[in-house]
Amino acid sequence: MTGIGKRFPGVTALDSVHLHVGSGEVLALVGENGAGKSTLMKILAGIYQPDSGTIQIEGRSATIRSPREAAHLGIGIIHQELEVIDTLDIAANIYLGREPVRGPLRLIDRRRIEADTEAVLARLNLRLSPRTPVGELSTAHQQMVEIARAISLNARILLMDEPTSSLTINETEQLFQVVRDLRASGVSIIYISHRLSEVEELADRVEVLRDGRNAGSLSREEIHHEQMVRLMVGRDLSSFYTHPELPGDEVRFAVKGVRTRRYPESEVSLEIHSGEILGLAGLVGAGRTELAAAIFGVELPLAGSVVLRGEAVTIRSPRDAIRHGIYLVPEDRRSFGLITEMNVRENITLPAVEEYSAGGFIQNARERTVALRMCDELRIKTPSIESPAANLSGGNQQKVVLAKWLSLGPKVILFDEPTRGIDVGAKAEIYQLMRKLADEGVAVLMISSDMEEILGNSDRVAVMHEGRISGVLDRSQCTQEAIMRLAVA
Repeated sequence: MTGIGKRFPGVTALDSVHLHVGSGEVLALVGENGAGKSTLMKILAGIYQPDSGTIQIEGRSATIRSPREAAHLGIGIIHQELEVIDTLDIAANIYLGREPVRGPLRLIDRRRIEADTEAVLARLNLRLSPRTPVGELSTAHQQMVEIARAISLNARILLMDEPTSSLTINETEQLFQVVRDLRASGVSIIYISHRLSEVEELADRVEVLRDGRNAGSLSREEIHHEQMVRLMVGRDLSSFYTHPELPGDEVRFAVKGVRTRRYPESEVSLEIHSGEILGLAGLVGAGRTELAAAIFGVELPLAGSVVLRGEAVTIRSPRDAIRHGIYLVPEDRRSFGLITEMNVRENITLPAVEEYSAGGFIQNARERTVALRMCDELRIKTPSIESPAANLSGGNQQKVVLAKWLSLGPKVILFDEPTRGIDVGAKAEIYQLMRKLADEGVAVLMISSDMEEILGNSDRVAVMHEGRISGVLDRSQCTQEAIMRLAVA
């Protein structure tokens, strides 16, 4: 790709960007949210058309007008946001739009689709039936279905945009082996990830974008965390993680004997002390998200109680939780944290819209004052608070989710995968914000599948296994090995 330019109303997304990838090479494409990575990949995948520049594939000029043309040229893409149809089964999702047919009536050949799907799932070590509805799968398994669909194309060029953002450590390692196998077979892979440890492990070369331009390239021997960060953000992020000298003993928040519908026989009890961030680790499916949903009132627990600053509180709905100052930042911000069709202002003020109303009418001036203040405090990058939330980058969407809760003065915040799909600069800001909240007396529970995130931010780590707490580790005891032993106990 040579001299690629792309403009949207009021924004230059790409400014004469160059990118090349060789046969059997893993090229990591890194940069902050809004740097232009996904836009560049969407141009290569035929989703967007460039305003300038040229594309060559195997030395021949290529004009890619649609995803169908991209697929015909041997280009496959795994999108950052899940693009599955949850009412269809796995096989139908993998072969959607390119179903093989049989006989004079050209009926869909389900037997062939299911056989081919079984082969692709086996390649990923997934023990799933091709007939399983995707809506019944976890987010991690839905992500693996996306990956299986791309692999089934037998693509010569495979674009992977945050493919591990919802995967466990074991699933990530399975994906890494698939990437290595594809590389060995001559497939060119462009790998986008904010997890720089993955880039260090997998990439043959790194291309860095910043503000829609090429910021630099790194050869295999030059690929180091500090080098990538410096090129991405133009500054050093040495204080990525901070910890209090000594968290307090006062229990700010506790759950006692909570049983969820996912694991009706298992009870969960945990405490969050003043000034600490409690990490909640475990494999996908261990019940962490279900616990957060039960605390927030999304799903009623079968048993148990919630104690806030020494007093038991009754939570039967999210409205009850909000009234008590208990807020949830969900794993899937687009589906459960935002209404993407609404603008930034409306999303920030939505949970307490009655506070901005008089006589049954919303007072826009009061809304604007709060929304502008929160955008300024959290440094939310948006052309206007009237811009749709859908137009923001992943990191700024996450900040909008945070803004709506911070504007209400939280007592407890439950972070479920707080930096999924977020760049290194925005991660640093969110980590600093979590620490600031803990220092101010807010009880912070951080659920994360990112081991580096758990180890770097947590003052203590509770580990879940099949709906129960299998152990709690003090900071001095926290290692990846100790956490994994408890996660599979």
